[in-house]
Amino acid sequence: MFRKSLIGAAVGVLALAGCGKQAEPAAEPAPAEAAAPAPASTHEFQPAIAGGDFAELVKTLASDEFEGRGPGSVGEERTVEYIRAQMQRIGLQPGNGDSYFQDVPMVETTADPATKMTLTIDGKPVELGFGSQMVVGTRTGQAQVKVDASDVVFVGYGVDAPERDWNDYAGQDWSGKTVVMFVNDPGFHAGDETLFDGKKMTYYGRWTYKFEEAARKGAAAALIVHDTPGASYGWDVVRNSWSGAQYDLPASDDPEPRIPVQGWITADVARTLFAGAGLDLDEAYRMAGKPGFKPVPLKAKMSVDLASAITRKTSRNVVGVLPGASRADEAVLYMAHWDHLGKHEGEEGDAIYNGAIDNATGVAGILEIAEAFAGQPQRPERSVVFLAVTLEESGLLGSKYYVAHPSFPLDKIAGVVNLDAMSVAGRSRDMVVTGFGNSELEDILKPIAQAQNRVLKGESSPQSGFYFRSDHFNFAKAGVPALYASGGDDLLEGGTAAGHSADEDYGTHRYHQPGDEYDPNWKLDGVVEDLEALYGVGRELAGGDRWPNWYEGNPFKAARDRMMADKTAASP
Repeated sequence: MFRKSLIGAAVGVLALAGCGKQAEPAAEPAPAEAAAPAPASTHEFQPAIAGGDFAELVKTLASDEFEGRGPGSVGEERTVEYIRAQMQRIGLQPGNGDSYFQDVPMVETTADPATKMTLTIDGKPVELGFGSQMVVGTRTGQAQVKVDASDVVFVGYGVDAPERDWNDYAGQDWSGKTVVMFVNDPGFHAGDETLFDGKKMTYYGRWTYKFEEAARKGAAAALIVHDTPGASYGWDVVRNSWSGAQYDLPASDDPEPRIPVQGWITADVARTLFAGAGLDLDEAYRMAGKPGFKPVPLKAKMSVDLASAITRKTSRNVVGVLPGASRADEAVLYMAHWDHLGKHEGEEGDAIYNGAIDNATGVAGILEIAEAFAGQPQRPERSVVFLAVTLEESGLLGSKYYVAHPSFPLDKIAGVVNLDAMSVAGRSRDMVVTGFGNSELEDILKPIAQAQNRVLKGESSPQSGFYFRSDHFNFAKAGVPALYASGGDDLLEGGTAAGHSADEDYGTHRYHQPGDEYDPNWKLDGVVEDLEALYGVGRELAGGDRWPNWYEGNPFKAARDRMMADKTAASP
């Protein structure tokens, strides 16, 4: 995560390898060399939150020895064992029965990078290269997926939102077709605050939703047109994130429909594709951003023969708990994802995607908070759970699995605090709450921030949809109030100019790139302040009897109200 990371088919058009229900691939055992431990450390940890301890944890988790913490890899084994060892050192108890681990089944799919896609535009074939002009993959778990001469149709933003009286798919049978769509929401490129939430991305704007909806409609393939402002990241991030191994939960654990082929095309490819139908790409953006948009056939056919290596593996969440003194059945949950993009074999230069900021910082953060709780003179009344999840970079899958199989019932979790890609730019005058205005957890954080002479504010680029791009979102969808906050961009040293510069530098040079490495020049006084604030939220929740809820009007409030209907304690 950058701070501020579903099936129908027409006969004759879509051909999938095999017939009927395909057997899932056999599970692959963990590599034998996975038992090799991480380098020993002589660092002496302090009982309080400390920048030096935080740095030691990040430096280790983001070291080359952990190979980018790819799920199912040697790097995973070293990572989860290191996190478990730190939880034991701190004094946490196993958080999943008698184990620190929760097995998360996954299917690893690696598309052949030699894959070519052909767009036959107005009768003329155009071959697209994998990585440079398009990236595609499959979530079906099938080793061979073929789409042959599928009609290509432009579906605007690919949104079907009845409550907003908007349906980009209206009036057609989509079986076997290839749908092409824009990223983000209709109001974004139009600059129209009356459409959806204007510049603020809704879940309809996320690429995950767009592929899910295309699958529900029965399309054979879905392609998103990349643009940097709409996606909030460049093509290099798409290429790096979608090349190499991709992961999914098995269909038995995630029964949502899956589209046979999904992926992205560059804006240059889209411009050529649209021109074949006599449509200018800029004009297409204007059309798609107006109510009443109708799908547009693009006078093109799409063909792709996608070969993938499929392996069934098991990844692991790591769970530790500090049992509560009097109400151990109730919990406050801190979480961070431990996974990153692993090691990209065959790439020139540095092929290890270390993921120091994203998200060794978050894992180090929850361990530092755990240390602070363990060092309290009196144990909190409620239990405090510390959850390091896998497969965030693959679609928030580890947290999705945990929410479906929680170690504490969801109606017993008072609140969730998520740490993802923490700011290492120094102290700030503000604290950014991603999804600001969502829940009463902000009422707890606000006075804590004020005591630090800081103010709460929302993210500076709500159009990027960061609230939907980290693991707290799975808890939110289930109704559990979740807080995602980090250091702001109004830095004590340099103000907002310095803060924005640090964000831009990270997004350009490090996010989902090998350059996301530990830097001894980081300014960690701001991280310490952030961790102390987030620790304060959990300390108040774990030491009291409050049951925060979502604010009125929030779409997740109904789910929380249903699960908490039998609670006698009222929200403040």
